[in-house]
Amino acid sequence: MLKGDNPWGCFGFDPFEGWWWPWGGRRPGRGRRRAWFGSGDMKYVILKLLKDKPMHGYEVMKALEEQTHGCYKPSPGTVYPTLQWLEDEGLVDSEEVEGKKVYSVTDAGLEFLEEHKSTVEDIFDQVEETIDSLISEPIPEVTRLMGRLWQQTYRAAWKLRHDAEKKGRVSEVLEKAIKDLEELVA
Repeated sequence: MLKGDNPWGCFGFDPFEGWWWPWGGRRPGRGRRRAWFGSGDMKYVILKLLKDKPMHGYEVMKALEEQTHGCYKPSPGTVYPTLQWLEDEGLVDSEEVEGKKVYSVTDAGLEFLEEHKSTVEDIFDQVEETIDSLISEPIPEVTRLMGRLWQQTYRAAWKLRHDAEKKGRVSEVLEKAIKDLEELVA
């Protein structure tokens, strides 16, 4: 699932994912989200960014985050191994600058980008389309409200955990909201 399919917003934020329910047990029904980039795409993305400007790893991560308007935040565990692979393949060089390893594209890297130009364009087009659809939809307001709902629900469940009657009322309020939304989209 693309993060754009996530009702929690373009940041792929699901406040319940990976959390323990206050009522006991792990939240059911959620697998891993689909990555923004397909397997092997990151090498093209990073190489294209480095073609524009030599960068160190953290700058690459920030550039990717900016490129996606904050909708995707790459992890060091994605970026640094890819940079190492690119260097091992001779597609980038690195040099130490002020204690940081700065990467730049080699001639072989430029040739590689040219050979895979349509793949690179497809990747960036897909990302751009996804972001455009996310930004143009009314998702940010829904995301904000869902965040508030989650906070209040969790807070109420926690504070009322020893009061069965009031805890039951929290469930009733949520069930009513779900029913109202189901009727709205029916």
